[in-house]
This record gives sequence, structure tokens and C-alpha cells, in this order.
Amino acid sequence: MSLHIEPSSPDPIYRQIVGQIMRQVAAGQCPPGMRLPSVREVAAAHAINPMTVSKAYALLEANGVLERQRGKGMVVSGATAVRQTTQDRLATITPALHELSRQARELGLTAQQVLAALRPLLDEERKKSD
Repeated sequence: MSLHIEPSSPDPIYRQIVGQIMRQVAAGQCPPGMRLPSVREVAAAHAINPMTVSKAYALLEANGVLERQRGKGMVVSGATAVRQTTQDRLATITPALHELSRQARELGLTAQQVLAALRPLLDEERKKSD
């Protein structure tokens, strides 16, 4: 599992962690039973406060995405075994797409211009996961 933390983002770091883990689980990239890095490992790797990681993990546990297993730490819950459909995964990003659409309209950008700018970003992200 890989996390990409952007300290300068207006989105709090714990929300970035929660969102990324939820998306990776929904996409089937993190199968049930997969062990997550410890709070200390994540905090050290990203130079963030361990309490921030702990808060994110606690929220994911409360939502049934993760479960705590004695001796293993946090693992992806078996209850998340069903991979979400493409429609469900698209629904997850719909709010961000609405925001992008609104901003594009306010800036006077056409759909073609936005798609032309988005395509290389999608390609870049796809290469990172390969």
C-alpha cells in the first residue's frame, strides 16, 4: 500500500490517509487480511504526527474498513471483501468531479481544455501504480 501525503493540501492529513486507504480497498488493491504499516511506520515515512495516523486508522476501523488483530496490528477487514463496482467507485469521485467542473466553468475553460489537462495527470498516476 502506498500513501501520498500533501502537507500543503487544504484537506487535513488524516482525511488524505482515510480517503486513500478507502479508495485502495474499494479498488481491490488492498485485499482483506492485508496488514497495514504501523502508525509509527507511516508517521516516520511521511514525517507526520503519529496521532494523525492513529486518528485516520481509528476512523477506518469505526467504518469497518480496518480491523485490529492482536499481534498483527491493523489489517483490511474481511467485511470489505466485495470489490466495489465501477459505478460505485465513480460515485466516490463524483464530488471532486463536480468541484472540478465548477472551477473550470468559473475560469472559462472548455471541456476539451480540461480533459486535455487531465489526461496526462491520469497517465502519470497510472505509471506510479505500475
